[in-house]
Amino acid sequence: MPSPSGTPVTEHAYIAHLCKDKKLQKIIAGPLAARVKRKNFAVRLMQAIMNQQLSTKVADVIYARFLALYSHKEPTPQQVMDTPPEVLRAIGLSNAKVSYVQNVANFVLTEKLTDAKLHKMDDEAVIICLTRIKGVGRWTVEMLLMSHLHREDIFSIDDLGIQQAMTTLYKLDPSNKKLFREKMKTISDKWSPYRTHACRYLWQWKDS
Repeated sequence: MPSPSGTPVTEHAYIAHLCKDKKLQKIIAGPLAARVKRKNFAVRLMQAIMNQQLSTKVADVIYARFLALYSHKEPTPQQVMDTPPEVLRAIGLSNAKVSYVQNVANFVLTEKLTDAKLHKMDDEAVIICLTRIKGVGRWTVEMLLMSHLHREDIFSIDDLGIQQAMTTLYKLDPSNKKLFREKMKTISDKWSPYRTHACRYLWQWKDS
């Protein structure tokens, strides 16, 4: 099994590598902020589901209400499973999101899945494992790999922010979806093994 791409990058080696791409080099002003190590991947997945198709402001409010159900602490999967669906609906979740959130809790309990087990899996194994949960797609798991498991070489081709940033920076034409994705992949392949960092630079640049 390939080793996880979570090996810490020393001396900002990713900057020298990514700067070989002259267009990307233009938006690299210095090292990226260190990522905070967090536990409880199940809650991270639940939060990602809650946040879907919501503004950041609304998502923050709903997540705060969710934590309030559990004395403002991150709940265990068992606590979420024990929460009546109508209670979760009352904080502003749709029927589908309530179902998906509880699907995550049920899967984690059934599979006895832990943060430690995920850390031992390679990137694709994590994606295959977690996308078995109804309501969890590849994009959601890619975000988890980047921000929670700190994997270095994830490229999220379906992320709207990445698509918009690359369209502008590389002057790509998104009208032909298949060709557009092929060009994105060709460009991103050159960033490996630091594609996560490239994505973070693209998001940072787009947001600024």
